[in-house]
Amino acid sequence: MSSLTYRLYHHPLDPPSRRVRLALAEKAVVCDFVVEKPWDPSADFLALNPSGEVPVLALEQSGERQILADAQAICEYLDETHAAETLLGKDPVARAEVRRLIGWFDRKFQNEVTVPLLGEKAMKRLTNSGEPDSQIIRAGCHNIHGHLDYIAWLTERRNWLAGDALTFADLAAGAQLSIIDYLGDVPWDQHILAKEWYARLKSRPSFRTILGDHIAGFPPPRHYADLDF
Repeated sequence: MSSLTYRLYHHPLDPPSRRVRLALAEKAVVCDFVVEKPWDPSADFLALNPSGEVPVLALEQSGERQILADAQAICEYLDETHAAETLLGKDPVARAEVRRLIGWFDRKFQNEVTVPLLGEKAMKRLTNSGEPDSQIIRAGCHNIHGHLDYIAWLTERRNWLAGDALTFADLAAGAQLSIIDYLGDVPWDQHILAKEWYARLKSRPSFRTILGDHIAGFPPPRHYADLDF
């Protein structure tokens, strides 16, 4: 029987895509990567996922292909099919807390911080959709402080965001923050506890490919890939 192969369709500036990339690395899954522009999806990609949204994970074996879409669905599939330590939680209460925090970062952080900052500073340029709105950027820069305070509050009480062990909650938060850090807009020096948590996450081998991202026309700040930032 031929081995199972993995191909991830993603975009480097898409937080759910980054979360899946981190999950693949944590699970030591060898994977091919294909960059897709979610604002201008190719016809071949739309055949895989009619929504045009990334990430999409294609599984191929013996000429047959299965398509998985949605970051949470993909991550839970990886957790269920690989014997490495669970990233979802060991009991129902733990899993509920992990999923709650994933929702926090996928929705609340995304809407309050990532959409304003990434949308205005990068996506408008990539999609040729106008000039950045400085008022929206200021709102995103203001909003991030509350989220960094919340991360600090959690890590004062737990080893990682959802409990004693690393989980998908940490990967969801790290995926969002790594993009804002790529833009140079995380005020780390004002949030030392959050910075210490992120430094631990950033130092994991799974983060290496994330720290190697370079988007044409958007070079990261000097500290972005520095583990001692």
